Amino acid sequence: MSTFSLDPGADQLAVRDWLHGFAADVMRPAAAEWDEREETPWPVIQEAAKLGIYSLDFYAQQYFDPSGVGIPIAMEELFWGDAGIGLSIVGTTLAAVAVLANGTEEQIGTWAPQMFGTPEDVKVAAFCSSEPDAGSDVSALRTRAVYDEAKDEWVLNGTKTWATNGGIAAVHVVVAAVDPALGARGQASFVVPPGTPGLSQGQKFKKHGIRASHTAEVVLDGVRLPGHCLLGGKEKLDERLARAREGAKRTAGKGNAAMATFEASRPAVGAQAIGIARAAYEVALDYARTRVQFGRPIIDNQGVAFQLADMKTRIDAARLLVWRASWMAANNQPFTAAEGSMSKLYAGETAKWVTAQAMQILGGNGFTREYPVERMHRDSAIYSIFEGTSEIQRLVIARAISGMPIR
Repeated sequence: MSTFSLDPGADQLAVRDWLHGFAADVMRPAAAEWDEREETPWPVIQEAAKLGIYSLDFYAQQYFDPSGVGIPIAMEELFWGDAGIGLSIVGTTLAAVAVLANGTEEQIGTWAPQMFGTPEDVKVAAFCSSEPDAGSDVSALRTRAVYDEAKDEWVLNGTKTWATNGGIAAVHVVVAAVDPALGARGQASFVVPPGTPGLSQGQKFKKHGIRASHTAEVVLDGVRLPGHCLLGGKEKLDERLARAREGAKRTAGKGNAAMATFEASRPAVGAQAIGIARAAYEVALDYARTRVQFGRPIIDNQGVAFQLADMKTRIDAARLLVWRASWMAANNQPFTAAEGSMSKLYAGETAKWVTAQAMQILGGNGFTREYPVERMHRDSAIYSIFEGTSEIQRLVIARAISGMPIR
């Protein structure tokens, strides 16, 4: 087990500086254009792939960094560049984490590389959990997976929503109910390979923020999958379902395919929010130093200076929570007080608050698209909603610290 440290090593600092350069030189100049177009920025993703940033090897190196801070550092720098483009670059990793969390070594080796493609032929992947009637309540999923024993195939039917890269992905990872009577414990994750008949894109959403990231419905109509597309395998699933049917006691969320993915990804999502907040803070700080009113820079006024002091303090506090949770996850330390949810909750709320303060400091300029804080404010709004709303994070934390089944 590595020692928790707030001093990143030389390797992490080198990665940080490398990603910062890419974010500043490639992502930021393209950010406004792709936000307006509301399209996937394939040229930027391809440039990231050519440099090795968009690749399985890069994210695996950061994911398995024993310090735990590899992924948070990478996420913060990319989302400092731009959240919409950043999510287009890292959106595939949520599907990859689903395979890592639930799949066998053979499945990881088979499917994870196909999610990214090659620098010459870039691909993306999608994780499909939410449904029109099942967002925060993952136990209410209606997408059904039925096993055809004669053919050793699974048949999937249902509609997923809010899927990043949904419909345009080469590989989709779909959470479906195998035994609906068991609720969340009766679910499993399936890989839908490229070109599988029956999978199609439904509505593409026009969003308030992160508009360069593709979000859409995914329709599954009689999708037939070979048995080996069940993540973890049927023997493991059957054992888990048998224990659930016997009413064996288990930790809330344990054994649930969707929750296993979200638990692993929450600190990383928190780091994304920190990147947005830091970017907005830096714009506001620079503006306050150079904007002259009544004969002096506006930062000379305590009202503005104190705002910036609070912004910086909250950003650093959020980063500490994210790094702690990331280190705990990397070193197999249990989240006894829901530390992963704490990090995502506080970082997401911080991003919304900091970007709002940045707009206020810029005044009328902050409300225009001539300055990036307007876009950053819109982008930040999703961080109290996706991958577990702030209310759900508080529920998870409250249950963890009280030991009570709070509803």
